[in-house]
Amino acid sequence: MTAIFVARRIPDQGLNLLFEAFGEDSVVVAPQDAPISREALLEGVRGADAILPILTDRIDAGVMDAAGGGLRIIANYAVGYNNIDVPAATERGIPVTNTPGVLTETTSDTVWALLMMTARRFGEAERYLRAGAWGGWGPMQLLGLDVHGKTLGIYGMGRIGQAVARRAQCFNMAVLYYDPAEPVLEEGVPGTPVDRDTLLAESDFISVHCPLLPETTHAFGRDEFKAMKKTACIVNTSRGPVVDENALVEALETGEIHGAGLDVFEEEPTVHPGLLARENAVLLPHLGSATEETRGKMAAIAARNIVARLNGQDPPNCVNPEVL
Repeated sequence: MTAIFVARRIPDQGLNLLFEAFGEDSVVVAPQDAPISREALLEGVRGADAILPILTDRIDAGVMDAAGGGLRIIANYAVGYNNIDVPAATERGIPVTNTPGVLTETTSDTVWALLMMTARRFGEAERYLRAGAWGGWGPMQLLGLDVHGKTLGIYGMGRIGQAVARRAQCFNMAVLYYDPAEPVLEEGVPGTPVDRDTLLAESDFISVHCPLLPETTHAFGRDEFKAMKKTACIVNTSRGPVVDENALVEALETGEIHGAGLDVFEEEPTVHPGLLARENAVLLPHLGSATEETRGKMAAIAARNIVARLNGQDPPNCVNPEVL
């Protein structure tokens, strides 16, 4: 009998596809509403034909070997797949899939929510009001920064970076971007390619959209924050370790930069206590794709990859196609 292990409950759009294709008895969904423990993961994958992990699940050679020789696909419930040892999967002939494209627009909306909240101090203002501290309108009260007419710098001009750039036109912003991959911009996407130093020096807002790689780990540290404008804000919705949180806390405390909006963190779910203490840091619990529509689409894509593979077809979103 086909065995599919889902490491945490996902939206019904995905589960129902698996149930319809293979029967409910073939699908095991881990019961916890939290990241699965290593022990439970190793036990749960035993004998699995397919594994559907979440971004927080580390799928390494040990997990693959625990599943056994019948493992035919690892269908990640995420666009990124740095939680999976893809070379180990390739060595074992196992395709790894992701959910590309589906969260581009939703995550871009999140970027703009963070950017606006950080620039205008809206998170701080709401806390102020809820605490009962507001005594009425004042000309010097909670002054933030304008967004319209400013310069937006984008660090990594892939799908999400370009979607963010399109939205910048509504605010009459100049758009600069740095991306060593030299991407071709889609029609209607504004942007001037610049070097890294120019991006840091000239941007009023920097939005981070690079993958997590050895060369992008701590891409933003003390030197980078010192190179930015003191009125600049940084927004990170990519991966937490791209930003050195110790350096960021220092920059926020000393006024090196105006503020930060973060949806991802270095040691999720742990958040640096220095960030928690800063009023000029807007912090979200990794909500970039958290809408009913987008998370449902992600579940369906992951499920379709499994259905295709287990029915003898190539999964449509394979990141290591050499194994097919």
